[in-house]
Amino acid sequence: MDRLKGKTAFITGAARGLGFAMAKRFHEEGAEIIINDLRIEDAERAAEQVQGFAVAGDVSSSDAVTAMYREIVQRVDRLDILVNNAGISGAEGAPDNPPDQDSTSLQNDGLLAVSDDAFDRMIAVHLRGTFLCTRGAMPLMTKADAPSVINMGSIMGTYGKPGGVAYCAAKAGIMGFTRALAHETAARGIRVNALAPGFIDTDMTAPLATARPYLESQTPLGRFGQPDDIAWAAVYLASEEARFVTGQVLSPNGGWYMSQ
Repeated sequence: MDRLKGKTAFITGAARGLGFAMAKRFHEEGAEIIINDLRIEDAERAAEQVQGFAVAGDVSSSDAVTAMYREIVQRVDRLDILVNNAGISGAEGAPDNPPDQDSTSLQNDGLLAVSDDAFDRMIAVHLRGTFLCTRGAMPLMTKADAPSVINMGSIMGTYGKPGGVAYCAAKAGIMGFTRALAHETAARGIRVNALAPGFIDTDMTAPLATARPYLESQTPLGRFGQPDDIAWAAVYLASEEARFVTGQVLSPNGGWYMSQ
């Protein structure tokens, strides 16, 4: 239970869901935890449970991210682990039944129904947020011995889904960002990887209640994943066990991708 002993981890969007599951597992493995969320009261509530500390801010705002790192540098002298987890839901639009050619229309559910603001917000939170938080972390990460960046992609960034052009574009961008940054930081010993979860049982996938039986039927392991399934994968990527792993996208999805 000490795979991350002595390490400091900053996890964005960690007041609940996958972020909090990772925070708990990292804490159990010995890491000091810094939790970000949009509202300070939510971040503080989560941080208290993992004996960490909280910073609040919108990861898509350059000013907010700068302010967060000002707080962080007052508390720690380095960052060993950064998890870019903050995100907004892209669960809507998954098929309830086996898809057919006309299951999603351009006008009602697809591209033409996406407003400029909705597209921009999806890209801003996921992709811009990952960029800003990673850039802000670099001065602290270069002071660590074996630092690790973990970005949160999605299987939908690889597979794509009707009705999800903005979400899929954002997640695909994160995975491209991951590979490019892994090249840039390798000489400094900073590993950069991504997780691309399949369907996981969280608040964000609650809108999939109707679609869930079909999605589970398409998953060889026959169920949605649990937050801990992702948290354990993150522990691996953050630990010494993954010391020769960089530029990779690890996708815990229960085999769902094989059936598509």
